[in-house]
Amino acid sequence: MINKPASQRCPMLPISSLDDRATPLLKARIQTLFRYLPKALAGEEEAVHQMRVTGRRLRVGLPLLAAKPHGRRVSRARRGIRKLVRTAGAGRDLDVSLGLFSEWAEGKELAPEARTLLRRLRSARTRSRHRLAEDLLDLHLSQLRRDLRELLAEGVVDVFTVLGRFRTARDEMGNALLAALAALGDRYDPAALHGLRRRVRRLRYVAELGAEMLRDAARDAPSTLKKLQEDLGAVHDAWVFSQWFARQRHADLLKNRPSLARAAAALQAEWVRTSRERHDRFLKEVPSRVLKQTLELMGHEPFAA
Repeated sequence: MINKPASQRCPMLPISSLDDRATPLLKARIQTLFRYLPKALAGEEEAVHQMRVTGRRLRVGLPLLAAKPHGRRVSRARRGIRKLVRTAGAGRDLDVSLGLFSEWAEGKELAPEARTLLRRLRSARTRSRHRLAEDLLDLHLSQLRRDLRELLAEGVVDVFTVLGRFRTARDEMGNALLAALAALGDRYDPAALHGLRRRVRRLRYVAELGAEMLRDAARDAPSTLKKLQEDLGAVHDAWVFSQWFARQRHADLLKNRPSLARAAAALQAEWVRTSRERHDRFLKEVPSRVLKQTLELMGHEPFAA
């Protein structure tokens, strides 16, 4: 038996059991995306969230599964999915911020200024929910649906090609992510950390697809990557919340409401501290080591420093 390099070794089941696995996988992602649309139009928060997650999974999966990954139809479908996901996520920060504010306020006797700020955030979130339904209805989803149906009709590539694409995506994304982590170091940079989170998320979806195709030891990789993504998300969410208070402070200063401006400034500072504390906890987990171990589990050769 020829020994393959570590980057090409993937424990796998007999090929006969893998042959029909890619088509149902792609079909399930497409069906799930549109199953959540009616409830998302009604403004249900969980449906909006699930539609966005499914859309991202599908967008990552198309180049790995489609017969013509660089073809016009795949490119157009990926653009349509991205637009749908971005439209659905327009009010996501307000949803998260309201959740953080409500949790923080629970059991507290709030000052009048804090109650006013909480009412403002609730009103802003309600308005965003109304806009969401209108914005989703304005999307031209018929073209996206046609493209996805045609891609399914064309069929998927053979299992060897899918696994080859998986290895390429794993190595390219993994090396880029490790390099980004090394460049950032222990620096607290909210924008760069958010970019890092998005890279982790994409790699997680590749890992999920690989685990579903292989059903091997790499099935643990997605959960590890999800934990990294969530830790970075906690840093980002606290930062975004602090910036909402910064905007309130600016608006209240312009309108000569000093007490509200002071309250907003104090809460802004508190949530910046919270974001930094969450970043410190993220660093204590030694994310570069966790990522290297996860990539090796996925079959990636140890990253040379």
